[in-house]
Amino acid sequence: MKRGFDIFISLFALLVFSPIFVLVSWKVGKNLGFPVLFRQTRPGLNGKPFEMVKFRTMKDACDEQGNPLPDSERMTPFGDKLRNSSLDELPELWNVIKGEMSLVGPRPLLMQYLPLYNEEQAKRHDVRPGVTGWAQINGRNAISWEEKFKLDVWYVENRTFWLDIKILFLTVKKVFVKEGISADDHVTIEPFKGNADEG
Repeated sequence: MKRGFDIFISLFALLVFSPIFVLVSWKVGKNLGFPVLFRQTRPGLNGKPFEMVKFRTMKDACDEQGNPLPDSERMTPFGDKLRNSSLDELPELWNVIKGEMSLVGPRPLLMQYLPLYNEEQAKRHDVRPGVTGWAQINGRNAISWEEKFKLDVWYVENRTFWLDIKILFLTVKKVFVKEGISADDHVTIEPFKGNADEG
């Protein structure tokens, strides 16, 4: 049921929001240049890598050694507005249709975080990653990594179709009130560096 629901809603959303896709693509190209999509390898179900796609929100700016500048220096007012609206996430619907993601599930993080999880936290990869999730409606980037992972694991262990429906409705509400977009003093969220009590 979950997979069929994912495909139906994603196809419907892609059709309904197609004019927005065109508009956002044009605005990203005009403000940030091309390509308009940001692609990055993320861990999916059971940690299997896949290429996640989003609309770009940052400039391709590097230092003299060719290393990307900090997020705060690459983010533009336009990119910040795009992130606050969550419209940058719309291309992930394609990942859902391909079966790499689900509408609801733990957010796919970075590949380099995989060896940093403890056994309990690693359970977040027992399901497909989501466009939105239980952690996203309970603090998103404004909560600590430990709290975020506890919420992710709670979802994995308690997921139901009706819980997914609840999360989707609450996600729409969160988008409109723009809560938890960024962590304090960070454009997005401070990188996960492992569990302090296990260092």
